[in-house]
Amino acid sequence: MPVLKVENLSKLYRLGEVGTGTISHDLNRWWARVRGKEDPYALIGQTNDRSQKAESDYVWALKDINFEVQQGEILGIIGRNGAGKSTLLKILSQITSPTTGTIKTKGRIASLLEVGTGMHPEMTARENIYLNGAILGMTKKEIAAKFDEIVDFSGCNLYVDTPIKRFSSGMRVRLGFAVAAFLEPEILIVDEVLAVGDAEFQKKAIGKMKDISAGGGRTVLFVSHNMASVKSLCTRALVLKDGMMTFEGKVEESVDYYLKMNNTSGTECLRFFDTKEFESKEFDIQKFGARAESKEFDLPILTDDKVLFELEISNSVKLSVVLRFKDEQGNFIFTTSSDLLTKSDSRNIIMVVPSRFFNEGLFFVDIQLTDGKQLLFREEDAISFSVLGEKSKLGYWMGKTPGPLKPSFNWKI
Repeated sequence: MPVLKVENLSKLYRLGEVGTGTISHDLNRWWARVRGKEDPYALIGQTNDRSQKAESDYVWALKDINFEVQQGEILGIIGRNGAGKSTLLKILSQITSPTTGTIKTKGRIASLLEVGTGMHPEMTARENIYLNGAILGMTKKEIAAKFDEIVDFSGCNLYVDTPIKRFSSGMRVRLGFAVAAFLEPEILIVDEVLAVGDAEFQKKAIGKMKDISAGGGRTVLFVSHNMASVKSLCTRALVLKDGMMTFEGKVEESVDYYLKMNNTSGTECLRFFDTKEFESKEFDIQKFGARAESKEFDLPILTDDKVLFELEISNSVKLSVVLRFKDEQGNFIFTTSSDLLTKSDSRNIIMVVPSRFFNEGLFFVDIQLTDGKQLLFREEDAISFSVLGEKSKLGYWMGKTPGPLKPSFNWKI
C-alpha cells in the first residue's frame, strides 16, 4: 500500500537573480495560469546539467519524476551533487512547491534536510524539542512522553537547557534527528546527515531508521553519498541525474548503476596502447587495466573485492614488469615487480591484490618495463581506478578511515 506517490513532478527555476526579473514575465505567467494554460517559460527551460553553459534563463531542477513508496519501505535516493535530490526532498517536505505534477501522501512527514534545520539558535534544546514537535502536529502531552528518549538518544542531557547556538554541528544533527525520529511521523525524510555524525551516531541513527521501518511500519526516504550506508539501510533506490530519474530498482542494482555512471569520468581503469609507439622496440603492450575479480572493467571496485591488474604484452627479449602505485595526491604508496619474463609472442599477465587491501579512494598506476638492469619503458599514470566502500553490517563504522591502504591481517591472542 503506497504512502507516497509522485506523478510527473517537475520544478522550474530561473537562473540568476531571484524572481522572474520583469513585470511582463509575471503578467504572462499569471495570464496563462488564469486561462488554465501551461507556464509559457516552462517550454524554454534547459536541462539541469551544471557543466553546460546556460542557453536559457530557465532550468529544470527536476523533470518528470515518477515513483511510489510503500508503507514500511526505506527508499534510497542517490545522485551526484546538483542532480536534484535536495530539491525533490524540499518539495516533498512542502518547503517549496512544484512547477508541475502531483504528490499524494498519507500521514505526517518529518524532514531532516540540513544541519540544524528547524532549530532556533537562541532557544534551548528543551524548547526546540517542543517547538519542532508542535510543528509536526504533536500535542504537548505526546512530546512530553517522548522527551526523555529524545534527550537520551541525542546525548545532550548535560546541555538540554543550553541555547542551540552553542552546540556543535554534530550535536545539532543528533538532536534534530532524535526529534524527527522519536516523534513518530509516518514518513521520515533524511538528507545526508550521517556524514556529520561520528561512528556512534551513525550506528544509532541507522539502527533507529531500521526500527522505524520494521517495527513501526513507517516509511523512510534516505539520501546519502555514502554507498555503504545506502546498501546497508535501503531495500530499493532511485538514481537522479541532471534533474531526471535515470534508474529505479533494487538497491544493489541502483548503486552499481550509479557507480558505473560515474566511472565514465575521472578514471580510466582500462588502457589500450597504440602499437605504433613500440615499432622500434622488442616488445609491445596491447592493453593494461584494473578490475574487480569476476567483474568487467567498467564495473565498480569495492574494498572487499580482489583487484586484478591485467597486462597484455608480447616480447622478444627478457623483461620485468614494474607497477608503482600512487594515491590521489600523487604520493607513492608501494612498488611491485614481476620476475623476468621469458621471450614470448604474446601473453596475458595478471597480478592479484587481495581483498581489503586498498582503502576507499582514487589511485594511479605507473607502468615500467626493465630488463633487470636498465629501464626500457615507462608510462606515468598509465591507468587510474577508484575503490569504493563495501556493504557494512549494521553497527559497524561506515565512514572512510584515513590513509590509502586498509589491509586486513590475522589477529591471534
